[in-house]
Amino acid sequence: MKKLPKIFVLDTNVILHDHRAIYNFQENDLVIPLAVLEEVDKFKYGNDIINYNAREFVRTIDEISDARLFNGHGFPLGKGRGTLTITVNREFPKDLLSIFKEDTQDHRILATAIWYKHNYGDRVVALVTKDANLRMKAKAIGMFVQDYLTDHLKTDNISNSEKRVIAAKGVDSKILKELKENPSGVKLEKFRYKTPPCNQLYRFKTEDNEVILGRYQQSTQSIVEVVPRGAYGISPRNEEQAFAMDAILNPDIKLVAITGTAGTGKTLLALAGALAQTDIYDQILLARPVIPLKNQEIGFLPGDPKEKIGPYMLPLYDNLAVIKKNFRESSKENIKIEDMLRREKLLISPLAYIRGRSLSNVFFIIDEAQNLTPHEVKTIITRAGEGTKIVFTGDVFQIDQPYLDAWSNGLTHLSEKLYGENLFAHINLVKGERSELSELAGKRL
Repeated sequence: MKKLPKIFVLDTNVILHDHRAIYNFQENDLVIPLAVLEEVDKFKYGNDIINYNAREFVRTIDEISDARLFNGHGFPLGKGRGTLTITVNREFPKDLLSIFKEDTQDHRILATAIWYKHNYGDRVVALVTKDANLRMKAKAIGMFVQDYLTDHLKTDNISNSEKRVIAAKGVDSKILKELKENPSGVKLEKFRYKTPPCNQLYRFKTEDNEVILGRYQQSTQSIVEVVPRGAYGISPRNEEQAFAMDAILNPDIKLVAITGTAGTGKTLLALAGALAQTDIYDQILLARPVIPLKNQEIGFLPGDPKEKIGPYMLPLYDNLAVIKKNFRESSKENIKIEDMLRREKLLISPLAYIRGRSLSNVFFIIDEAQNLTPHEVKTIITRAGEGTKIVFTGDVFQIDQPYLDAWSNGLTHLSEKLYGENLFAHINLVKGERSELSELAGKRL
């Protein structure tokens, strides 16, 4: 007997996360309560990705504009897909009214999912939400519930980023000597290695315990030495930082992901590397998504829009201050930085304010990229024009976005999906360099 398609009731946050979510449930049928449309309507205005998703979803529903959306039969979403139904909000069964006394949109959505479960007993009915708290409520009353998993990488499919640096052993000393002496590198065949992913990183050790760093260069099918290089007064303090700076300064690598805990130097290295290449790029953009902590909305902060955003940009200015302290106040380096800020050749801004701008011949640094969705990261990269380089930095285990986690955020997707591409490099920084206290907190707390 053929199994009936499942029925998935979608929560608002699924739509705000991915406006095309309705096309990602294969042959299964979808239900959207009116409570979801009411909530989506509140997010139509603004520059953030959730505002964009809200607008696009409303356009999609408006284009369908079919009676089958509302008459219970459902609108067919296309070949190989199920139907979409928009339904009125349902009430909780009487035995649950005493549990969910407060009339909230979450409770209306949950009540609708329970109604479908009771009235379509021959089919699997599930609530789909990215709200962990709502998932707990649903499970508590026996409702089948799940996260929106379309862009959720499986934990066992995520490579251990720390192992992306291969600690090579038993390499002939003559080959290592050639590696140090020949700037064009040593052919891979001499190492007798299988062809590695592009920009694979290596750590070699000589008989004298000297450490030599290397990177596989696909264009020449060689391993070249990674020599620690400084930039604008900032020098690498460990091997991972040397790899990171090498990728930042390499004009052939157009896209870089730098991950690591707080204090490992991610943003500082990227900014210093960018400042060292002002003869190549027309502008340096340094941006980060604004995620208010503990539900503190920006609107309640005093001042005009620029003043409201200011506190969220302070960490970026702090990194710039660290670089400036390496030089005298009257030095040409500091004068150059001030001049670039004045002419907006160096622009520090919330990410939302930069969307829609031309990204040709720009060095673009996106800080706290773990708070971006995969769709946002893709949108940023696809806007890159000729001559642009993009560096994403962040800690995938320090996420402030309530509907993202270590496996569904855009930075993780970027690092996994593009690993091994010629234009891409991913470096994970492990050792904290801000201070001993900072490193202790990062490891133990």
